[in-house]
Amino acid sequence: MAKTALIAGATGLVGGHLLDLLLEDDHYAQVKVLSRRSLGGDDGKLKEIIIEDFDNIENHINNLKADDYFCCLGTTIKKVGSKKAFKKVDFEYPVSLAAIARENGADSYHIISAMGADPKSLIFYNKVKGEVEAAIKAMKINKAYIYRPSFIEGERAEKRAGEKAALWFADKFDFLFSGPFKKYAAVHAKTIAKAMLKTAKKENEKFKIIQSDEIEKIGK
Repeated sequence: MAKTALIAGATGLVGGHLLDLLLEDDHYAQVKVLSRRSLGGDDGKLKEIIIEDFDNIENHINNLKADDYFCCLGTTIKKVGSKKAFKKVDFEYPVSLAAIARENGADSYHIISAMGADPKSLIFYNKVKGEVEAAIKAMKINKAYIYRPSFIEGERAEKRAGEKAALWFADKFDFLFSGPFKKYAAVHAKTIAKAMLKTAKKENEKFKIIQSDEIEKIGK
C-alpha cells in the first residue's frame, strides 16, 4: 500500500534533494510539504501545507497526517540573529513536529542532526542538536532515526564561511579521511537524502542514530 510522506525544510540543501526523491518514488502516493511559502505545488502527488507561523503548528495536526515524517529544518545564528531564534528553528519546531508525528501514529520520524551532537556540550550548536535528539528519543515514536552528517557538500543558497573553509580542506586533503577518520569526511546532501529515504523504506529499529560514515554507505 502506497504511503504518505511529510517533509519540513524542503527548500533547504538536503530537503530539496529529498523532495525530488520522494516525488519520484512509487512507495509514496502523496508527499506533503510543510512550508511558510508556496513552492508552486499541489500538483499530482505533491500537496503543500502552508503554515506562516510554525509556533502554532499543533493547530494543523489533522492536515499533517502522514506515515513517514522527514525533518530537514536547520539554520544558523548568523541568519536568524540570536541563540533564542536559532533554538526555535533547530529545537522547538523539530520537537513539535515529532509530537505531531507521534499523535498521528506515524510509522517513522527522521531528522538531520550533526556530528558532535551532545546535550552536555559546551558548544551551543552541538548542545542544541544533542537536546533535540534526547527529546525525540524520549517521545517513543514508533520508529525514530537521527542522521549525524559531518560537513554537508552541495550548493547552498546561503553562504556559510566556516563550512566553506572546512569543505575546502576536506576536498584538498581527502586522503586524510580514511580508516578511523573516515567518519569525518564530508557527505553530499543528495547522499543524505538517499539514506533517509532508504532507511524509511527498509529499517525496523525503534530508535537509531546514523553516523556520517554509515550515511555515506546507505546513500550510495
